[in-house]
Amino acid sequence: MTEGLFQDDDLIRVITREGALIAAGGAASLLQTAHPKVAQGVYDHSYTADDPMRRLRNTMGWLYTVQFGTREEAETLSALVTKGHEAVTGPDYEANDPELQVWVASTLFAVAAQFYQLLFRRTFDEAELAEFYRQTKIYATILGCPQERMPETYPEFRVYYADMVRSLEITDASRAIAEQVLHPKLPGGPLNAPGLMAIRLLTAGLMPAPIREQYGWTWTAGRERRFRLLVGALALVYPRLPARVRTLPREYYLHSTRKMLAKLKRRPAIRVRS
Repeated sequence: MTEGLFQDDDLIRVITREGALIAAGGAASLLQTAHPKVAQGVYDHSYTADDPMRRLRNTMGWLYTVQFGTREEAETLSALVTKGHEAVTGPDYEANDPELQVWVASTLFAVAAQFYQLLFRRTFDEAELAEFYRQTKIYATILGCPQERMPETYPEFRVYYADMVRSLEITDASRAIAEQVLHPKLPGGPLNAPGLMAIRLLTAGLMPAPIREQYGWTWTAGRERRFRLLVGALALVYPRLPARVRTLPREYYLHSTRKMLAKLKRRPAIRVRS
């Protein structure tokens, strides 16, 4: 198969192959929509509330294709995403705005690094964090964000990210999206309750305190203990699962995305909704 954008021993692949990272997706998503412009764009144009599983499938399909697909697959799908984003505009936002692309890419890096270290009880050193950050710039640049708009180095990223977390003021649109993400309409109804409770706890626990407080989520010593217990249980069990089990989500989403791309090759131009 044609070479991809990364090698198997690159940190971006070592970290993101772990399917458990999907459980931290709520934190990344709601960090993104803590930005008022991102929130308004999602609120006005996204189908998250109506079809959360489709939204997850499309998001993970794109991420896994960029991380593990061939260069052609990654560039083709990213071009479709960029084209779809052209319609995501409003009075004060454009989905293809580099400012928003930088923030979205930053949340994907920050949450993945944070949760992976908790899950595997491993602490990355400065060089590893710098390397992983450098690789995850692809989430913005492959969608057309100029390289120079990203913080150049990991120390510069830390300054940028801390400033953003302190200065963001979430909106009613942010809160409405949080309700959709944390209480989705899923097949199975009440059967999903235990899993969704765990996801909500993980989302709140991984969220930076200033943003968590703005969302209005109560964070007591008891919730902190439950969060630590949940993460501890995951860290005890998950890394001991066979690799083929841990990477099943990657295989599933890559397979479905490749089927979609193959269909596109046999069709005339098609509008892809973000």
